Order: sequence, then C-alpha cells, then structure tokens
Amino acid sequence: MNATPLADLSADDLAALLHEQQAAYEELKAKGLSLDLTRGKPSAQQLDLSDRLLQLPSTTRSASGVDVRNYGGLEGLKELREMFAELLWVEPEQLVAGGSSSLTMMRECLVDLVLFGGVDSERPWGQEEKVRFVCPVPGYDRHFTLLESLGIEMLTVPMDDDGPDAEAVAALVADDPTIKGMWVVPTYANPTGAVVTQEVAARLTSMPTAAPDFKIFWDNAYALHHLTEDEAKSADVLTLASAAGHPHRPIMFASTSKITYAGAGVAFLAASTDNVAWYLRHLGNGSIGPDKVNHLRHVEFFGTPQGVRDHMVKHREIIAPKFAEVDRVLTERLGGRGVATWNTPAGGYFVNLDVVPGTASRVVELAREAGVALTPAGSSFPYKQDPDDTNIRLAPTMPPVAEVTGAMEAVATCVLLAAAEKASQGTQDA
Repeated sequence: MNATPLADLSADDLAALLHEQQAAYEELKAKGLSLDLTRGKPSAQQLDLSDRLLQLPSTTRSASGVDVRNYGGLEGLKELREMFAELLWVEPEQLVAGGSSSLTMMRECLVDLVLFGGVDSERPWGQEEKVRFVCPVPGYDRHFTLLESLGIEMLTVPMDDDGPDAEAVAALVADDPTIKGMWVVPTYANPTGAVVTQEVAARLTSMPTAAPDFKIFWDNAYALHHLTEDEAKSADVLTLASAAGHPHRPIMFASTSKITYAGAGVAFLAASTDNVAWYLRHLGNGSIGPDKVNHLRHVEFFGTPQGVRDHMVKHREIIAPKFAEVDRVLTERLGGRGVATWNTPAGGYFVNLDVVPGTASRVVELAREAGVALTPAGSSFPYKQDPDDTNIRLAPTMPPVAEVTGAMEAVATCVLLAAAEKASQGTQDA
C-alpha cells in the first residue's frame, strides 16, 4: 500500500491518486449501499439482552412495601435509587429516578432555571439580560439544540483528552455574570471519548464564577459503557463541589437508555439535597410520580449493582468488535496519508474523525450520494458551525459488523477523494 502523505506527492502522482479515487467512488456508488452511521443507537442484539424485562416485575410491591401501581414517590423507587447511587458514586438521597429520558430531565432543569431560578439564584434566569453557556467542542449536538431552543447563547472551549480546557473555562466565567453554566460529558465524551480527570473536575468545581448560580450540567450518559476491561471511573463531581464550597454547582444526569431499552429505560438526576428538593418541588407541579412499575422491573432484572456491571460486559462483547473494525479499516486505508486522524475510544458510543480542514461537509455529501448516511458535518458544534469544517462523528454501534466494514470502506474512499480534490485544487491555484 502506498502510504505516502498527500502533501508529499508530486503533481502527477496527485493527479493519479485523484483519478484512482474517482474510479473507486464510482464503483462505490454502483454498489447501491444503504447504511446508516448517524446516531448512537444500540443494536437489536444489544436490546435483546434486556428482553427478560418483558416478563417483569414479578410482584406489585417493592421490598420496602411500596405498591408500584399507585401514585406517589416522586423521587423514584428507593431500591432502584440505592442501586444506581452506588454505580454513580452518589448518596441515595442525592439521586432521583425518573422517566425514560435524561434529556427530558436536562430540559426540565433548564426551563425551571429560566422560569424560577435555582436555589442559589438572585432571580430567574429569564429575567437576566442575557444567559450564556460554555460548550466544550466537539460535543453533543442535542445539548446545543436544547440551549438554542431556549435562546441561551453558546461559547466554545476545546475538549481535551482530560476533559474541557479548564483554564479556558475559568477565564471565561471569572468576570462575566451572563455565563450561567456549562455542559460536560465526563466519561467517554460524545464524540471524542475523553474522560474528565479528577484534577480537571476539581478545577471546574472550585473555580470562581461571576454568576453566583453557575451550573455544571454533568451528563454522565456513558459512565458504564466500557469498551475494554480497563474501566474508567467517573470523577466524583458532587463531593468535589461540596468540598470546594459550591455544593449546588453540579447537576448530574444519567440513564439506562443504552443499558436496557433505549425507549423504556430509567433516567437519573443527582445533585445536592437542596438541588434535589428544588427539582422535585417544580416537578411535583406537573407530575404525581414516575413509572414505578418500570423501576421495579429494573430492580428485579439487575438484582444488584454488580448485576448492572455484568450486564454491561455483555454489551461490550457485542460492540467492541465494531469499534475495532472502524479502527482497522481507517488505519489500513488512511494511515500515513496525512488526511485524517481519529480516536480509539475506551468506551462510549462514537468515533471522532477529523479530516482535512475544509472537507468534512464534502465527505458527508459524497457518502450520502453513495448510500452511507453520516451525522451532518458541524453537528458536534453549536449552531452546527464547525469553523474548520473538519469534524465528523461516526456511530458504529447499530449496524452489524459486516455493515460497519462496508460503511468504513466507503467513508475512507470519500475522505481520500475529498482530500485529493482539495489538494488538486490547491495545486491548480498555485
């Protein structure tokens, strides 16, 4: 394989490569592919792991005597909260078990902050002249969409291997009271796979902020989603914040959406006991309790916190080969070419692919025309605007391995073609 970087090719060799990739692309289109790597969904095989839920619960009463068929228990079933408190490194009284969507909980918190303010707010956020959030990038598109829908402006900082650039965050928030919060995906971040270290978490929880009610929305969506036996442990953000004198700063979110059933799991919120009381007070104005039948179903299904961990090993056995295949194909097809870099995540649901600046949109367009759907370029940035047009998020979990192979072969062809087109254009311009 010729692994000469494109930048080192002569004009003639570059023209030959462009012609070769154009021919490969025409062959690709002729295959009539229909593949989808747009969203991080669990595969049917993963969902099958939880089918015993359909026969549960076996009783209508929890171990503590709660009739789960009835109203009440806004904070969620005690036994489920105790189970996941251990897994999330929080105390049961700091944890709420809710419905099936943690994203809904995030929206509820933001809306409550806008309408009513938090426990440490001087006034509702909606009465401020401006509200802004810090957003590490690349990041999770649904976080950005949620902020945009509420008119909350977004400021970006880099997402490094050890988490958000904490010094950049600290500089932004020190003197600007309009900056009311930030997003963090602390464990196997979407899409970079970064894991926030205890040191970075300590800096974020202790840094001075001009806004007295600054919030860290700590979306621990992938806390248990390991791809190797070397399992990362999430930073203990609630304890760090309390020790730093800012106990109300972090609000953690998690769910079983990628553990059991994506559409019928359980979402969790963890925070200071005052924040939990604040959340439940507002939630109680529109709810008389969550689906405790589903809570009990999950308690019986897992049995213990170790039962959850054992279940996640089964997930790893299914999806780890797909991530390995992404890395294999990209390494074989693009390694040494100088046209792309990508991560090899130790957990989570995504591979972060950076291509030649100015070509990500072209790669996605080429892939779409060849029958391979990718997440739109720019999706991992606020307002869908990647300033360098370089980032593409790959989601390999849902298709079977054979389809992952075909999709990545197609992506590699598109990356090479787009890079060769841009390099050839540069040669002509010169």
